[in-house]
Amino acid sequence: MTVPSPGPSLLPRKRPGTRAALARAALLLSAAALLGAVASGLGSRLGLWPFRSGFAILTYAAYGGAAGAVLSLAALVWPRGARSFAITVSALVALCLGFASFAYPVYYRHIGQSVPRIHDITTDVENPPVFVAVVPLRAAAENPVTYGGAEVVKAQHDGYPEIVPLHLAAPPAEVFKAALATATDAGWDVVAAVPAEGRIEATATTFWYGFKDDVVIRIAAEGQGTKVDMRSESRVGRSDFGVNARRVATYLAALKARVAGG
Repeated sequence: MTVPSPGPSLLPRKRPGTRAALARAALLLSAAALLGAVASGLGSRLGLWPFRSGFAILTYAAYGGAAGAVLSLAALVWPRGARSFAITVSALVALCLGFASFAYPVYYRHIGQSVPRIHDITTDVENPPVFVAVVPLRAAAENPVTYGGAEVVKAQHDGYPEIVPLHLAAPPAEVFKAALATATDAGWDVVAAVPAEGRIEATATTFWYGFKDDVVIRIAAEGQGTKVDMRSESRVGRSDFGVNARRVATYLAALKARVAGG
């Protein structure tokens, strides 16, 4: 007599092992953390939330990424059984995503702690270039256009001693033309270009969070050559994480190369 085999609905369901469950949880958590890290900046840039809320989301994403990485490591060291290769791949992917979600906020925080907590950088701390045309655009900005004074001067000298005026052998008119082209090449929104005053003003927008920083360039005759001073200031935030100093240094280097290349 043949005993009929039980139908599919009568067969006991095979539950996923602990290792597979760990890998699955790690992958979900790490992917969600990475998505949160990316959204933290893009949402701020799109105006969905203030940048400080974006920083809070980034912090939580870092915690989620760290937790996902820990779970993925647990899955990797767990005793292996069936479907070992597929589970290992899932755990490794989760580890990479979790590490990425955790590493960038940590790096960002490290940068913030290693640079001066200032947001206004200039090549001339005694007589900084003055904003004129961008002033109305900064009406709602947290940071005023007035220069901070002695405390900012000391912090800049200590943190960025390389930020100094640029001296060029070319005449002011030639330098002004090159300076305007260099600002345009940098992707800035040029607000004003006044050759008679040797003044160029522009606004630079950061890629991820969409922070707007304002720039003013001052070009003046110096003997047979030209002196170029520059100032870059963030509209919001006490610390700029070194962005303004890098912008000034990068721009002046590009301008020097352009003038030298004719």
